[in-house]
Amino acid sequence: MCGARTGGRVVAAARVGVFALVAAVLVLSGCGMGEHLPPIPEGIPPGPGAAVPAIDLDAPGRTAAQLHGWAADRSDALNIPVIALEAYGYAAAVLARSRPDCGIGWTTLAGIANVESRHGSHGGAHIESDGRVTPPIRGIPLDGSPGVAKILDDEATARTGSSVYARAMGPFQFLPETWHRWGVDANGDGTADPDSIDDAALTAARYLCVSGGNLATAAGWQKALLTYNQSTAYMAEVRRDAAAYSIGRHP
Repeated sequence: MCGARTGGRVVAAARVGVFALVAAVLVLSGCGMGEHLPPIPEGIPPGPGAAVPAIDLDAPGRTAAQLHGWAADRSDALNIPVIALEAYGYAAAVLARSRPDCGIGWTTLAGIANVESRHGSHGGAHIESDGRVTPPIRGIPLDGSPGVAKILDDEATARTGSSVYARAMGPFQFLPETWHRWGVDANGDGTADPDSIDDAALTAARYLCVSGGNLATAAGWQKALLTYNQSTAYMAEVRRDAAAYSIGRHP
């Protein structure tokens, strides 16, 4: 229930997704052609990308840091911060053990994070060394204004005694209700934090696997993405970005 079921995420994703459209226009107009990048593959699901090396998934602290070398080797070509790429690889590795039937790749998580927040950089934000995105990324209030869903943040409303409208949170833009149900601590600090790239990536992976079942199939992948956000345009953008990452290039 990541807002797509209510229409809330569509608004937030559309706002963030403007940057992807601008990038597409630049490429089509000839900007950046000097890179001679290989063509982005078609097809669903997008490829799984470079294999994530084996790590100790049960190590204390920020376990994702074990993937530093793997992420650093690919960060520039993919245009993804090292810490973010560590988080995506770790989340995929955790699900490969806990839900081997799911088959989610880090490329799908990276595609979603790119569309949602440009890997935690939307609005001038950046990822700290501990994985926390600062300043926090928040979507528009879902207050029922024209073209916007009306969704109350029940917990905040109960706490304040007045209506508080939900806003999508963090680099993966979770709605509060969804986060309260699915949020997980991935970096060992004892808190499930939607503003942590580690926590958000693992939460997204868990949610997608439950939503789609087998994401190694076209049907499962599409079902998962359309549960995350009920927009075929959104799904197509995530697919394109994930497919680019799968062959070692940026979108």
